[in-house]
Amino acid sequence: MEQYQAHYKDKVILVTGGGGAIGTNLVRTLATLGAKKVIILDDFSAAYDWNIPNLPNVMLVKGSITDEIVLKRCFNERPEIVFHLAAFFANQNSVDYPQKDLEVNGLGTLLILQYCQMANIGRLVYASSGCSIYGSAAPLPLKEDFVSLHLTTPYQITKMLGELYGNFFHHHFGLPVVKARFFNSFGPGEVPGQYRNVIPNFIYYALKGIPLPFTGTPEASRDFTYVDDLVDGLLRCGYFEQAIGAEMNLAGGRETKILDMANKVLELTGSKAGIIEAPQRVWDTKKRLLASIDKARDLIGYEPKGVFDEGLQTTVEWFQENWDAIQRDAEFPRGMSSAAQGVVSK
Repeated sequence: MEQYQAHYKDKVILVTGGGGAIGTNLVRTLATLGAKKVIILDDFSAAYDWNIPNLPNVMLVKGSITDEIVLKRCFNERPEIVFHLAAFFANQNSVDYPQKDLEVNGLGTLLILQYCQMANIGRLVYASSGCSIYGSAAPLPLKEDFVSLHLTTPYQITKMLGELYGNFFHHHFGLPVVKARFFNSFGPGEVPGQYRNVIPNFIYYALKGIPLPFTGTPEASRDFTYVDDLVDGLLRCGYFEQAIGAEMNLAGGRETKILDMANKVLELTGSKAGIIEAPQRVWDTKKRLLASIDKARDLIGYEPKGVFDEGLQTTVEWFQENWDAIQRDAEFPRGMSSAAQGVVSK
């Protein structure tokens, strides 16, 4: 066990949003590393009981980060490290419900920061979004010193707001905040749905025999990041002193065309449904994404190990192993996305 992993042994750790895709993988890792107690705080708006790690050193608190009674319950456990992953996710959801987005991602993050400051927390790691902060005009690869104010969804705005509040609490109160900018996470643990990411949705459609709705151009790309790499990056953010006060990209560091990903999903699932063109979303102005991970590599030794095809295969296998629960809980209108509904209706 490396030193940054051993750091979590016998610690009490709070993971907000610990029931989500990244959160469950982080919680399971922290518990396995010997944490004294890992507290999950989640309102289950995008989490499911069957996906929560059932381990003796994992404690579940159901509730919202905007509920101060619930926050007092969690901080009464005296956590030493907080990973703040809870969010009103993600872009389209925030477009449809902008007030809820501001309440959770704005006020909720402010409350977490206040409670961490009052509790003299040893480290707060904030899950930001590299897909949000840089806007659509930043040169590739995306580097931390470029920030855009021309954002296209409330989710992007409130993710930046969280960073700004984090900066204030770090500079004014000395709160040891680290801002980790995630890019296009994927892997086991994410149940598909109307407001979920493209990879779980494509796997779901493929396994259901529904054509994959492709909304981009042939050159459209993303920096897909396997969840185990994000978890490793978070552990490093929670340990290395030089990370305090910094913002850094946690990404795969490689550019993958969405069309290539879609074809790989069809191959891995054995689907013959193919791909169909779907309307472009108004807010989706980013044609290509590729993150620089040089800063995270230099500050915390971050080095993604996930091979994209292998990670995709593991994710498909997780879907197959949990298919009954996924089919029951996938949250699409009438069982599928509007784009897929159009495909079927034709």
